Amino acid sequence: MKKFLSILIALTLLPAMGPWKSACEGEVACALGDRSYHVRAPDGWDGETPMPVLLHFHGWGRQGDLIVKHTRIATHTRSRGVLLLAPNGLGRTWDFWRAGSADVDFAAAVIEDAAKRYPIDRSRIYISGYSFGSAMAWRYACDNGTDVAALLAISGSLPQDTECATMPREVRHVHGLDDTVMDFPMGAGGDETYPVALWRGAFECGSSTAQGSYKIRPFLAFQRTQWSDCADDHTVTLDVHTGGHFIPHGWIGWQLDELASQTPRYP
Repeated sequence: MKKFLSILIALTLLPAMGPWKSACEGEVACALGDRSYHVRAPDGWDGETPMPVLLHFHGWGRQGDLIVKHTRIATHTRSRGVLLLAPNGLGRTWDFWRAGSADVDFAAAVIEDAAKRYPIDRSRIYISGYSFGSAMAWRYACDNGTDVAALLAISGSLPQDTECATMPREVRHVHGLDDTVMDFPMGAGGDETYPVALWRGAFECGSSTAQGSYKIRPFLAFQRTQWSDCADDHTVTLDVHTGGHFIPHGWIGWQLDELASQTPRYP
């Protein structure tokens, strides 16, 4: 009788756990052909509700296992109901300089494979990256950005004269003026808005609006410039700081909150 009751209780709990099943999560990579990626579900997820997705490309020399435990990335997705996907680059790097990169196809396949394991909200697919990973995120948005709700780029980009076949709905880019690894793309005459010139042109944006300074943590201030009068409701946001080459504390979570029309918070 006790065994029967245990089985009955287990069966009644199955619907609450949801229809998904994933044998890989966290530092255990998900195999995808001859490649792999890492995934981290948010804390307190009910097992059924479709989740926004943040696909984040790691920096040079890294892999996705770092991303899914990174305090400046995973901490913020886990507390905001966002599914974090972290593909592994071949040779711990990415092929982003030219169109037609196989890494774009791989990253798109990562999203589709994850969708078989978890319910995702396809209207909120965000692409992100840091350093070389940020340039790869730009490449993905440039080559396969039709279904990308927002590009969240950190300290890395493509040349501003790159021709893009597709576009995301929104672009948010952060870069440090003192970056000496992937140098701040300063425009002619000291134009500090040049890092997003590609997207401003692609979106047919008009004049910019200075949003002023804001801080997520007391030790770093961002100067925000935004272009909101672009064609087809596209938006470009540029955050500039005086620091170097790093992922700013709280920046990813701040953007996710704003994209969800919520009051930004830290962490």
